[in-house]
Amino acid sequence: MDKSDLFRYKDLLLAKQQELTTGKSLAGSIPAGSEPRGDPVDMAAGETSGTVQMRLKETGSKLLRAIEDALTRIRQERFGTCEECGQVISKARLQAVPWARHYKDCKERQDSRT
Repeated sequence: MDKSDLFRYKDLLLAKQQELTTGKSLAGSIPAGSEPRGDPVDMAAGETSGTVQMRLKETGSKLLRAIEDALTRIRQERFGTCEECGQVISKARLQAVPWARHYKDCKERQDSRT
């Protein structure tokens, strides 16, 4: 992989990282939960909304870690190589998912095991 590709992927990763860290904070919109408000339907909707928002925050945290790992792989000159088989990850896959750690076939095998 040439340096211009690495810079492009690094820019994609940094942009996504910035989007996740400076975006609207979900924690501020999660209801306190200890005070019942409204009728039972409103309370159930609020509880469901809080659960969804917490899961989104967890997903965002995992994605931030994956981005940080990808940036580390760039610094260590290991970016774009499958961690399982050592094969080069396609440019199309890295363009879509620049934090990808696995070659397409290895990722599909991994997903089918879980």
